[in-house]
Amino acid sequence: MTDLVPVRRALISLSDKTRLQELAAGLARHGVEIVSTGGTAAKLREFGASPRDISEVTGFPEMMDGRVKTLHPKVHGGLLGVRDNPEHAAAMTEHGIAPIDLVVVNLYPFLSTVMSGADRDTVIENIDIGGPSMVRSAAKNHAFVAIVTDPADYGALLAEMDANGGATTMDLRRKLAARAFALTAEYDSTVSQWFAFADQGERWPEKWTFSSTRKMPLRYGENPHQSAALYLPVGPAAHGVAQATQVQGKELSYNNLNDANAALELVSEFREAEPTVVIVKHANPCGVASRGTLLDAWKQALACDSVSAFGGIVATNHLLDASTAEAITDIFTEVVVAPDADEDAKAVFARKKNLRLLLTGSLPDPARGGTSLALIAGGLLVQDRDNGMITREQLKCVTKRQPTEQELADCLFAWTVAKHVKSNAIVYAKDGVTAGIGAGQMNRRDSSRIAALRAKEAAEANGWPEPRTVGSAVASDAFFPFADGLLAAAEAGATAVIQPGGSIRDEEVIAAADEAGLAMLFTGMRHFRH
Repeated sequence: MTDLVPVRRALISLSDKTRLQELAAGLARHGVEIVSTGGTAAKLREFGASPRDISEVTGFPEMMDGRVKTLHPKVHGGLLGVRDNPEHAAAMTEHGIAPIDLVVVNLYPFLSTVMSGADRDTVIENIDIGGPSMVRSAAKNHAFVAIVTDPADYGALLAEMDANGGATTMDLRRKLAARAFALTAEYDSTVSQWFAFADQGERWPEKWTFSSTRKMPLRYGENPHQSAALYLPVGPAAHGVAQATQVQGKELSYNNLNDANAALELVSEFREAEPTVVIVKHANPCGVASRGTLLDAWKQALACDSVSAFGGIVATNHLLDASTAEAITDIFTEVVVAPDADEDAKAVFARKKNLRLLLTGSLPDPARGGTSLALIAGGLLVQDRDNGMITREQLKCVTKRQPTEQELADCLFAWTVAKHVKSNAIVYAKDGVTAGIGAGQMNRRDSSRIAALRAKEAAEANGWPEPRTVGSAVASDAFFPFADGLLAAAEAGATAVIQPGGSIRDEEVIAAADEAGLAMLFTGMRHFRH
């Protein structure tokens, strides 16, 4: 095995012929013989090259609609033969197998065919067999063969050949081989997913492989001593934080993106609503408000918990304007996420060089399907994403007193926010604004008390005569197992309650609500969030 391997013979077979003319010209500079297939050979001839047809090498015509053309010993022998192995060399000589030093291949467009809505027969025809076989053969024998699978690598290949008298180095061949095996793994993963989910209709197939592509390394993980990166799924995905354009600011960290995602997911619940602002800290909302203007929504959301909002993440459902941008930049904010921002707003944010501004272009559909993943020691938990929603018609009033129209609206608002709060979750809301949020406690009573305490602190900070929990609606992400949590909410001034129901003590809780004069609605659906 040697470091430098001269490229004397190349096999080129491409679906994507981007930059093919550049490649052909570069190989011609070094007198490389080109062997090619069908459409690629025709395109090369248009560029003035003189490739040999693969059928001339194999002695067989391309047949069966092109399904059989490169699957031949004279191709794979030329790829897999170990040049410094005497037995391999003798076999190649005996059978007239010439070595192939470079393979340039990309695969049938299976994924784009699927995404175009093609019928099943067309999808099947776009499963590449010969291409992956050549890629894997060349990559395995990278000690002697260079394998290029991406037009973006043509420049590096030709630069190295120019620098080394038409030869490639072991270092480049190793890198290209690694990329080649990643490509075939991704390709097979995509095909297997299509067969399992689309073709066979399996919800949880016995074998589930999926592929992703690195978008960028991150500043660090949850803590500075942890490294991290952002990956995008191969194939269709909801347009969200991962696809957002970063207009300005420092590099993003794991926490920045995790919190920004939490904020965007929540504000997307209001994508058809009036201007709404969400403020998130450590993946929990600390203030949410819907108002007639984005600026007013910001002010009301901030008033809910201005202490927690410091160093937080802000998301909006409408285009950011300059006045709202000015107000947001009055406090330290890590990230702002929005569908878009006007030029005046961008200019305001530009004065805060470290603030990250992410523009998504649109908001993800909160009702979309999909899966969520969680790594555990030794395994992977996979579930349907929580896209459950409740309409007014699905609510069941279980108390003697019916809610007023305002209480009903506040219940639904609080319920929507509670879906995005870590369990145990309690959310008070009044007039389209969160009044207090209690998150992540080990019991529901403490969440109720913490949310009420936040509301009391907000009243003191803003000079209000009473906390906003007075006359509010309160949402619980899961049922009240005892009446104590409900009573804590009543003590805070809540007049209406929305919760899933389903506890063995429901009757006890309903009786406590009746005694306190509360209206209580059951949803029949819970929203645990861990």
